Amino acid sequence: MPLNPKLRELLVCPKCHGRLTVQGNDEALDCPACRLRYKIERYANDVLIPNMIIEQAEDLTGKGHAQG
Repeated sequence: MPLNPKLRELLVCPKCHGRLTVQGNDEALDCPACRLRYKIERYANDVLIPNMIIEQAEDLTGKGHAQG
């Protein structure tokens, strides 16, 4: 089951409030401005929920995790 398109339209980066791009097969949401990747977690019954916690986002610059 893919990430709900309506939800995808509403989500923005919690750090800069910029637009997010979907990566892979609904595996993550990337913020090009902040260079952060927010993982999309798969739960029971294939429910997809984005993890939008800044401190848990992957830093795409290669410096580790984001620092709120």
